[in-house]
Amino acid sequence: FIFGVILVVTEKGGLCENIVVNRILDFLVNTIRSFPFIILLISIIPFTRLIVGTSIGETAALVPLTVACSPFIFQNSFKEVDPALVEAAQSFGASKVQIIVKVMLKESVPSIISGLCLAIINLLGCTAMAGAVGAGGLGATALTYGYQNFNQEIMYSICVILIILVAIIQYFGDWIYKKLK
Repeated sequence: FIFGVILVVTEKGGLCENIVVNRILDFLVNTIRSFPFIILLISIIPFTRLIVGTSIGETAALVPLTVACSPFIFQNSFKEVDPALVEAAQSFGASKVQIIVKVMLKESVPSIISGLCLAIINLLGCTAMAGAVGAGGLGATALTYGYQNFNQEIMYSICVILIILVAIIQYFGDWIYKKLK
């Protein structure tokens, strides 16, 4: 959330225009977005060990999962807010914090819900990959009992389960979006 707000308010023409901060943060976010998750998972092992004390297991998987999914949600949602609304709030004397909370955040809620839905689906795919480094779950089951044991029934059953989960997440995300729009 904070990265999304900072990126939007520091961009050119933003509430707190600061091109240096914006470019540095934008570079970091785009760098993280560029990594395929499995490579990100491996490449930040030292950081993961520093944060949680281990690089294997469920707790260790939370660090790269958080890093991978956080940049996707808020930035584009805040950019979709009509600049005329922000300008109107400024003309009424609203402070920058009021504009962020009462205008930008409030107006971007449907888009944030849509972004959260996509982030959850992305996170589901990433958690399946995290099974490869001892995080357990469907990914580990598919890898260990399906792929490595040449048991295609387990492998494809898990694929069907993942498809169903994604469909359910997308359905409820779309339903909430329509209610809020």
